[in-house]
Amino acid sequence: MEEADLVVLGAGPGGYAAAFYAADRGLNVTLVDQEPRLGGVCLLRGCIPSKALLHVSRVIHESLGLKSWGIHFDNPRIDLQNLRSQKEKVITTLTGGLAQLAKKRNVRVIRAKGKLAGAGMLELFPADSQPLDSDRLRYRHLILAAGSRAVRLKVLEPAGDLVMTSRDALDLPEIPDSLLVVGGGYIGLELGTVYATLGSRVTVVEMTEGLLPGVDRDLVRPLEVRLRKLFAAIHLETKVVGVERVNGQVKVFLQGKDGERTEVFSRILVAVGRRPNSDLLGAETVGLRLTPQEFVEVNEFLETSVPGIWAIGDIAGQPMLAHKATHQGKHAVENVLGEKAPFEPRAIPAVVFTEPEIAWAGLTEAAARAEGREIETAVFPWGASGRAQAVGATDGFTKWIIDRASGRVLGCGIVGLGAGDLIGEACLAIEMGAHIADVAGTIHPHPTLCETLGMAAEVYLGLATDIYRPKQGSTTPR
Repeated sequence: MEEADLVVLGAGPGGYAAAFYAADRGLNVTLVDQEPRLGGVCLLRGCIPSKALLHVSRVIHESLGLKSWGIHFDNPRIDLQNLRSQKEKVITTLTGGLAQLAKKRNVRVIRAKGKLAGAGMLELFPADSQPLDSDRLRYRHLILAAGSRAVRLKVLEPAGDLVMTSRDALDLPEIPDSLLVVGGGYIGLELGTVYATLGSRVTVVEMTEGLLPGVDRDLVRPLEVRLRKLFAAIHLETKVVGVERVNGQVKVFLQGKDGERTEVFSRILVAVGRRPNSDLLGAETVGLRLTPQEFVEVNEFLETSVPGIWAIGDIAGQPMLAHKATHQGKHAVENVLGEKAPFEPRAIPAVVFTEPEIAWAGLTEAAARAEGREIETAVFPWGASGRAQAVGATDGFTKWIIDRASGRVLGCGIVGLGAGDLIGEACLAIEMGAHIADVAGTIHPHPTLCETLGMAAEVYLGLATDIYRPKQGSTTPR
């Protein structure tokens, strides 16, 4: 029977980060994953391939937008096979790098499905036809990083293979004439953007009253304006109540606030969320406790209810984001080593990689008010930014959430070009407990979009010179 100081189950961003860091700290590490390549959903069929395709989408959008400058391009001709190959090249480069890093660190990688099988034991099942050296693996410590999978809807089953999950959509089986996206969250909007830019007529249906439920409504508005031009239709407060296949297409029965109707689509993309893979672990064999949402229950040290087992990433609760998993993986290793490192971030950033992008960190305005906090907000419109004017990104803005009593920054939201690359400064400010004056006093380069963070801080302090806001009670100098 094989043994290891530490076994990490799952080789996604959290799992491989934990395995590599543990090896750097001197532990004997075995990494178990059913995929033939490291990287998990994020690298193989999630974050990375979707962002590669969104890059293509953005370039097409920007090139066509140059008409106002007198620069005219023909509509793009899509070589779908070459597009698939280039996406795969990105994935292969990164997975190859991870394989080399595992080898250099002497992290043993076992390709298998793992399941809890009693105290200190994992049962291994072959991921393919290749036999395993052993079907049992003993561990002293275990980090569960088993991830999540796309939610499927029973109502869509009659449509068969014409229904795609995000995984299927990223394989680019075709560019359908028409595509119904079920779900107006970030996955649906990102992939809907890709397919619409490549030539599909895209319709989005969302059950709630707005796109991107839970996101600051101020941030969503500029994006919705853009998407209503890009997509064929967006139906809010609408759900799919039935489907049937008709002549190689899908007739969809929709029910919304305005009644019922039917439409026909070439394909359907279901993007209504993800569920943790906790049901695949055999949790009952060791008494592993789950939350009502089926996440593995953990404390601030990422310890589960079973001594010697930690859980990180999607399987350990919201938010289900790769960068959260990576940080949790390193914290979990430190706790395995007895260093008592609680995972207590003030800000976990989130990004929607649409056009324009949306990014936020810390408390949103709605969340802060729901908590009963006394807050103020400060907004800098990008229409007053020289860089935004130069690159045609004037529909964006930067928004700070500030504690009224202390002046400390509690949250930040940005909508606009490259918002995901700008939010890092806000994360640092929130994490360090910065005062809004610290942001305003930081000299930002000009002309850039990042200076809108400083300009929004200046708006709050009454120091902004790039926009004019009359002050109450102001006097004219003599």
